[in-house]
Amino acid sequence: MSEHHVLNPATEDVVATVPASSESDVDAAVRRAVRAQAAWAAVAPGDRSRLLHRCAAAVDGHLEELARLEVAEAGHPLGNARWEAGNARDLFAYAAGGVERLTGLQIPVAGGLNITTHEPLGVVAVIAPWNFPLPIACWGAAPALAAGNAVLLKPAETTPLTALRLAELCLEAGLPECLFQVVPGAGPVAGNALVEHPDVAKVVFTGSTPVGKRIMAKCADRVKRVTLELGGKSPNIVFADADLDKAADAAPASFLDNTGQDCCARSRILVQRDVYDRFMELLEPAVKAWRVGDPTDPGTRMGPLISAAQRERVRSYVPDGAPVAFRGDAPDGKGFWYPATVLAPASPDIPAAVEEVFGPVAVVLPFTDEADAVRLANATAYGLSGSLWTRDVGRALRVAGAVAAGNLSVNSHSSVRYWTPFGGYKQSGLGRELGPGALAAFTETKNVFLSTED
Repeated sequence: MSEHHVLNPATEDVVATVPASSESDVDAAVRRAVRAQAAWAAVAPGDRSRLLHRCAAAVDGHLEELARLEVAEAGHPLGNARWEAGNARDLFAYAAGGVERLTGLQIPVAGGLNITTHEPLGVVAVIAPWNFPLPIACWGAAPALAAGNAVLLKPAETTPLTALRLAELCLEAGLPECLFQVVPGAGPVAGNALVEHPDVAKVVFTGSTPVGKRIMAKCADRVKRVTLELGGKSPNIVFADADLDKAADAAPASFLDNTGQDCCARSRILVQRDVYDRFMELLEPAVKAWRVGDPTDPGTRMGPLISAAQRERVRSYVPDGAPVAFRGDAPDGKGFWYPATVLAPASPDIPAAVEEVFGPVAVVLPFTDEADAVRLANATAYGLSGSLWTRDVGRALRVAGAVAAGNLSVNSHSSVRYWTPFGGYKQSGLGRELGPGALAAFTETKNVFLSTED
């Protein structure tokens, strides 16, 4: 079996060596999962719920360990990583609470009784990304397990450590063997084998839109269910009547959190022309106040990019002669560092304004009125999230209704809560994760009619 070295993005040191699963390894894992799932589906809902609550408790008992692993493999600031570990715990607890609420319907019909039931799909493949490796792995794994499925989790090559430890903790908590397995390895090998395997009933993928399209095409050949959470190029719309101090102070977090490696990043800041200059005056000190450096320091707000290749990709969006309005600081020496960068004044059609940079780069664009703001906001192939800042409630409702995105915030940049639905429009994805419908997304709905005629 081949191996892959896991690097610390802040130091470039090797922190672990992890086996890379082959196609035969994936096939063996699927076969084990099929057997485990048949037994798991027969477990009473209350017992299944109790086991998943025990998994949540096991995660809760190892929050600091999981957070430190996330820092080491992903370069996340420690405060962020601690939140992510807590979110993994909460996702398992929320899913556990939904097991006994996954109920069907009784539908009035003539001549009998009509009922619906939810049945598990079988084996579910969860292909997780490197930007939020632990929580997004749980987005798929927790509700899939709660709904009665087996889960095969393929983490990104660069960030497999939290996934492996999570599966160990669930096993230690009493989850049946082979029900939740991790198959680390390369996407074109392990990931592709999962997508193409005939006994994998559904694929949950979070990653780039081009890869998501290829997965969707392969799943279409087999009429296999798929949930896709893909790219984004989200707008941050600031109207002239907004609280500018608050909007400017909050803006850096919207595109610098996780070093900009976030599909929800508000990397297109759209500002009404009347207040454009004032907003830029407020934005510069807010960006430069972000502390960049050692992720293990609790005071750090921004860490490194995930890899040297990602750093070069981000650099390509800020070529020589780019309209750089201002930049933040970044450490020298080892580590995949890149400074916070704001481009303005800029044309709305430059690559950094229309493509997903996935780094700490934002473009600030002026707009004239409400219609112009909506036009600019929708001038992208993506539709994942976005924010709008205004004191006018009517405007907030109108613009929120007109912007083609799945997750919008008014006077806030919050996109994700585990108890509310999450997903995108257009090329940002397909389907919804999280929220009250999370478990049902991993089931088949069966309709049964019972005749009452003699």
